[in-house]
Amino acid sequence: MTKELDWSNLGFAYIKTPFRYVAKFRGGKWSDGELTTDDTVTISECAGVLQYAQTCFEGLKAYRTEDGRIVTFRPDLNAERMAQSAARLEMPVFPEDRFVCAVERVVAANRQFVPPYGSGATLYIRPVMFASSPVIGVKPAEEYEMRIFCTPVGPYFKGGAKPITIRVSDFDRAAPRGTGHIKAGLNYAMSLHAIVDAHANGYDENMYLDPATRSFVEETGGANFLFVTKDGTVVTPKSDSILPSITRRSLCYVAEKILGMKVEHRPVRLSEVKDFAECGLCGTAAVISPVGKIIDHGEEICLPSGMDEMGPVTKKLYDTLTGIQMGRLPAPEGWVREIK
Repeated sequence: MTKELDWSNLGFAYIKTPFRYVAKFRGGKWSDGELTTDDTVTISECAGVLQYAQTCFEGLKAYRTEDGRIVTFRPDLNAERMAQSAARLEMPVFPEDRFVCAVERVVAANRQFVPPYGSGATLYIRPVMFASSPVIGVKPAEEYEMRIFCTPVGPYFKGGAKPITIRVSDFDRAAPRGTGHIKAGLNYAMSLHAIVDAHANGYDENMYLDPATRSFVEETGGANFLFVTKDGTVVTPKSDSILPSITRRSLCYVAEKILGMKVEHRPVRLSEVKDFAECGLCGTAAVISPVGKIIDHGEEICLPSGMDEMGPVTKKLYDTLTGIQMGRLPAPEGWVREIK
């Protein structure tokens, strides 16, 4: 049974749902973990997460398919990425099989908040791990908490996906050999000023360049870039400081293996962006946000796909991947997991 909500008018905001999963790391091991109705967290004022930002998170969604099933999309890759994030931050790795199981338990317990098929809304799932024990010296904490909660969110694009305008940012997103390749909370904290500044100046997002040479495209504050050449080749930037987006990897597979397109994952120079036919930002929330215009310090780079709608290749990729997620199209093996 689905909760009665105005699904099509939901925004991307937190709505408390009844159950969440909690596991605690103490004495060198993780507890069994349990579902709880308590959405509050009590920690020391000296907790490691508050002192030294020792925290990482993930984001994924659950969907109701055309035939009424409830599914998640590639949660094993979220489990893998969270394990990599935890290891890089000297946090205890939460077992990947337990991660997937916990996600499924949370979705099943909150199944009435999985939006109906066709509403455009989804159930957003947020796993988060943080240091909970006191730390005053700069070192890893001894105790941690892993929580997985969920919240229904509305369609990312209300009234259709309109291309956005972005700018080449003067700020750096990540340092070479830093933490840009993991989903650490600190990465997003440092991007807040840049995005607020972009919005204040009339731009929808930032294009971050590599901090070493400022010659190569990296990503935005929360999404990977995807370009399409004029001959239909899909190109995604390659860098050790780019977060390995699950959506981007899935789109590249769809392009190459399902749609028969040529795909290149390589360094992309800012100077060649003007030669692309289409550009999109790919991530969990929107799947693909089309980009119509890029401003490089006063110079306008207008994509041939324009400011009215998604380009044809981007649209085909979007329709195919969302078709797989929603059960309208057959999924590659292991991509879609049904919640019983």
